[in-house]
Amino acid sequence: MKTIIVATDFSAEAENALEYAGAAAKDLNAKIILFNSFTLPPHYANTLFPANALDEVKKLNIASLQQKADLITAKYRVEVMCLSSLLNMEEELESIIEEHKADLIVMGTAKKSISQDIFGNTTTAAISRFKLPILAIPLGAKYKGINKILFACDILRGVHSLILEQIKDFAEKMNSEVEIFHVHKGVSKLESSFTKKKIDLQLKNIHHTYKEIESDSVIKEIENEILETGADILIMIPYRYGFWSSLVHRSKTRVMASNSHVPLLSIPIGL
Repeated sequence: MKTIIVATDFSAEAENALEYAGAAAKDLNAKIILFNSFTLPPHYANTLFPANALDEVKKLNIASLQQKADLITAKYRVEVMCLSSLLNMEEELESIIEEHKADLIVMGTAKKSISQDIFGNTTTAAISRFKLPILAIPLGAKYKGINKILFACDILRGVHSLILEQIKDFAEKMNSEVEIFHVHKGVSKLESSFTKKKIDLQLKNIHHTYKEIESDSVIKEIENEILETGADILIMIPYRYGFWSSLVHRSKTRVMASNSHVPLLSIPIGL
């Protein structure tokens, strides 16, 4: 059984992500860990208070999580456990991932804004940090099964075997077809052919197709392809850049995480 961590801050985006995860977990035969990292209310943070007061705040937080967990269990018949922490969310998530051997993190994403474009948000930060697949769910996305997967990748960089294995496993469980989509400025047919042979070999039992477009606007072409194909989910690989390179090369995965109208599954290279 797979283990899915759903990180929530009780926002509308997080509530929607939990609903999506509950429905998907049923098809994936997965259990859910519902996790919240909370902060103290200002009137607590600015005063000295006994330890039992902190315990009381944590109990209230757990009770709120449990209420949501019970609703998801009743609706989708999936196992949901609750965890709450006052520690830094990212640090605590790393501990939970290791302890529970988690397979996936699900997080909600807010609507695109100028500040997100520049600084990102909690979900895009998680994509940059964790060596675990992260499923970013935009507000309004509803789970209706996953029939069509759009895998947007850079064929010239190649695709790691472990990533293809993840895609194959996901497509098999969801009974999905996969389109491998590549936007380029001018592709080498020799290098492209080599990568396609590798993909064909690893996805040989999955119905998959290829599409390549020559363009300078990668994000725009991906958005157009989502609409044209009616894709249920977008899969991307988050490439990592050093500090100076990142000033020029913004992660297209991070941009799509706060820009896409369909869920984005980010599968890191360092699996």
